[in-house]
Amino acid sequence: MPLKLIPLIPLLPLLAALWIAIGYAFGGNRGEVGERQTSHLALFASGMSLLIILAVDVMALVDGTAPGQLLVGEWLAVGSFVLNISFTLDTLGLAMTTLVALIAFLTLRFSVNYMHREAGFQRFFMVMSLFSGAMLLIVSAGNAALMFIGWELAGVSSYLLIAYLFDRPTATASATRAFITNRVGDAAFILALFLTITWFGGVEWPDLLQGVTRLDGLGAGLLAGAFLIAALAKSAQFPFAPWIGRALEGPTPSSAIFYGSLMVHAGVYLLLRLAPLLEQVPALSPLIIIIGLLSTLYGWLGAQVQSDVKSSLIFATTAQVGLMFITIGLGWYEVAALHLMAHASWRALQFLSAPSILVQSEKPPRAVAAWLRRQRWLYHASLQRFWLDDVSDALLLRPTESLAREVEHFDSAVVNRVVGHVQSHSEIGTGRGVAGRAMEWLAIRLEWLEENLILRSGGEGLIGLISRIGSQAQAIEKLLERPRYLWLMIMATLVVII
Repeated sequence: MPLKLIPLIPLLPLLAALWIAIGYAFGGNRGEVGERQTSHLALFASGMSLLIILAVDVMALVDGTAPGQLLVGEWLAVGSFVLNISFTLDTLGLAMTTLVALIAFLTLRFSVNYMHREAGFQRFFMVMSLFSGAMLLIVSAGNAALMFIGWELAGVSSYLLIAYLFDRPTATASATRAFITNRVGDAAFILALFLTITWFGGVEWPDLLQGVTRLDGLGAGLLAGAFLIAALAKSAQFPFAPWIGRALEGPTPSSAIFYGSLMVHAGVYLLLRLAPLLEQVPALSPLIIIIGLLSTLYGWLGAQVQSDVKSSLIFATTAQVGLMFITIGLGWYEVAALHLMAHASWRALQFLSAPSILVQSEKPPRAVAAWLRRQRWLYHASLQRFWLDDVSDALLLRPTESLAREVEHFDSAVVNRVVGHVQSHSEIGTGRGVAGRAMEWLAIRLEWLEENLILRSGGEGLIGLISRIGSQAQAIEKLLERPRYLWLMIMATLVVII
């Protein structure tokens, strides 16, 4: 019976997020009065997910083996390609799903009192439920496509919670930088999905891991490299490390579950899931070790110069995850898995305890170590986070801005001259070329139609209707400018792609 309920493990929190959003949209759970309903719904969904996975754990202990690969049904079939709804609950998947469900439930329970009377209480619990479902999908998905859906939902949730205080420019700027950085990893994940479908005809984990044995060194290296980039970006490893230090703009519970405990380990889990693929590319192991070492040094040195507890914890997290990458590069997968679960549990406790520690502690911030103060260049580099943000701006941001300016110049200098240019109805200009003259003729006729038929014969009622529609459009535009509404557009895009 518990095996039939496994799809509900990630689905229940996602449905809770949807229900909270619908209730808020129609005014059913707003304000302090709606906090009880919102929190109870989120806790019920998270608690049921935890109970189901605990029941599966008990069944696995009785049977002496984990359920393994479970096929629920067929989701999409195009020609010979079939995308299934499946779950992988082997030893690793079962342990990670239990850990995620437990930490998500405890964090939501902690948040009930912590977020009491906050203006964004409902929004916070909606996004936290969305994230819980996303993480449960990442660790339990039976194929790479389902994992990618959870991967994207986790990224959207991260953006929304970093920008929780959307009226603060620092929060929105940090959320945008984190979102864009993670899109680099997502692009690599999409490439890996494309290669998997092209070479193996499917995305199920067993098919993928068996198929890699038939690839040559170049193919296996390309596939493993794409997955590695996705893992590095999501787990904030070098050179993508700086974004996680900016992610602390959100409330403390979100910092605990996102960056200290769960999402930061998603990349590690992906590499553990792909261990047979990594073994097919031994040349990649030294690179993983070097990246893990650089990330560990970055996190350790960055933590030495921090003056607040949350920043110190987040740099320490980067260092610990770097150690996990080192152990994966060495082939010690069991050690990395145990390290992951122990670190996630401990770091969640530290983050959730941070506010009370700040209130109770009367000690001044820890002074920077004397040896680091003597090394002025290293101390300054640590404060500047080794200028990784500046490097990414120089290599990615500024070239993109220059390209955009060149495209805009080409559009105004070349494209407009080819198709012609038409002014507003009160000052219709002369079109150039065949297309321009056609547009000019059409504009004149439309102006006559507007002035003589629509506005005059329609009366003031039509003008008022047009004015009201324009006002509503402006109101919608202002709403869409707020970061919290970005997830709607992203979700719509995701549905279209899928």
